[in-house]
Amino acid sequence: MTASPDGSASGKVPNDLGPFWMPFTANRQYKANPRLLVSAEGVYYTSHDGRKILDGQAGLWCVNAGHAHKKIVEAVQKQIAKLDFAPTFNMGHPLPFELAGQLAALTPGDLDHVFFCNSGSEAVDTALKIALAYHRARGEGTRTRFIGRERGYHGVGFGGIAVGGMVGNRKAFGNSLISTDHLPHTHSLKDMAFSQGQPEWGAHLADELERIIALHDASNIAAVIVEPVAGSTGVLVPPKGYLEKLRAITQKHGILLIFDEVITGFGRLGKSFAAEYFNIIPDLMTVAKGITNGVIPMGAVFARDMVHDAIVTGPEGAIELFHGYTYSGHPVACAASLATLEVYREEGLFERAAKNAVKWQKLVHELKDDKLADLRNLGMMGAIEFKPREGAPGARGYEAFLHCYENGLLVRFGPDVLSLTPPLTISESELDFMFSTLRNAIKAVK
Repeated sequence: MTASPDGSASGKVPNDLGPFWMPFTANRQYKANPRLLVSAEGVYYTSHDGRKILDGQAGLWCVNAGHAHKKIVEAVQKQIAKLDFAPTFNMGHPLPFELAGQLAALTPGDLDHVFFCNSGSEAVDTALKIALAYHRARGEGTRTRFIGRERGYHGVGFGGIAVGGMVGNRKAFGNSLISTDHLPHTHSLKDMAFSQGQPEWGAHLADELERIIALHDASNIAAVIVEPVAGSTGVLVPPKGYLEKLRAITQKHGILLIFDEVITGFGRLGKSFAAEYFNIIPDLMTVAKGITNGVIPMGAVFARDMVHDAIVTGPEGAIELFHGYTYSGHPVACAASLATLEVYREEGLFERAAKNAVKWQKLVHELKDDKLADLRNLGMMGAIEFKPREGAPGARGYEAFLHCYENGLLVRFGPDVLSLTPPLTISESELDFMFSTLRNAIKAVK
């Protein structure tokens, strides 16, 4: 690629797309007709050909407060000039302590202890380790098995893939952590298609956990991990009463419950976290994405007092948990997160999301069409599921995604599902444009 004298790229489109091995992308297909985003502000991207593109997926489920927010940008700029890095192994700096306190104040119940990492994938693997350490500290070291869920997504670490239920991930990499089992997923088109909000059908699916516990025995099970709303698989909304049953069953058998809130955290459902929305306190909770508005990579695990206190015992000079990352509590990430939390508070974005969710539900379900198998919504999350075209599964979803992009809207697809999760700052007129574009895309696909 040709570079200008100052070292920056001389053109908007690189001359050679080959060196970058893109994640979760059909590389050859994409590079034959690339879609490049060169700048962003508010709820819009600018494409390499100069078009404004409404961001209907909040970056990748993370830009809740909109792009290039002045307060967050300035906080990052100031911090990187003041303290660019400081270790948190046997040392510290003020920001992660301040941030952990503010985060703990947001969580329901006694989820009062925060372990920092750098992504949702790391947060999940950290939570699994903490669960093992908790049971071992209590003298129940046989509790080593984890229960995930079919169609669950918990990142791309070996632990997260093992407890996850995404077939594409598991068939290639899912056998490295064998002490796992999986609940059935909660999606049934026959029984819950076009439900508005939480489906009435499906709470009984949580009873499968009792069968799995009987198979392995509770004394061998460390934790159950689920997304309160399964995001990456296409926004699967939990049936009424389902999560409550999981909480009751895990408590009954002394099994930890982990909520993966990497997507649902920080206002997506109109509350700080899905745990607050559903009024269910998990024992561990993973977050990332919205914790910094996507500006700087960061993740975290919240732990209840009982979990933390069981592990942080023994001689004062002894390391209690042999786990951590070079960038745990990174100063610039902490500064970004503190500014992001301030924006959430000052602009009332969680409350705004709760208010907009009423119109959102109406707009989602007004898209109903004979080509669609389902429409789903909860909070400011939505999904459009196409009936697969005979002999070409996934084609309708991809064509609708391209139609939207060519007409100024970015949404997430995969394979016959469009997932809808715009920044929480989106206006009513922008919502109207978003759904008008989606309606036209549905009409356009064959």
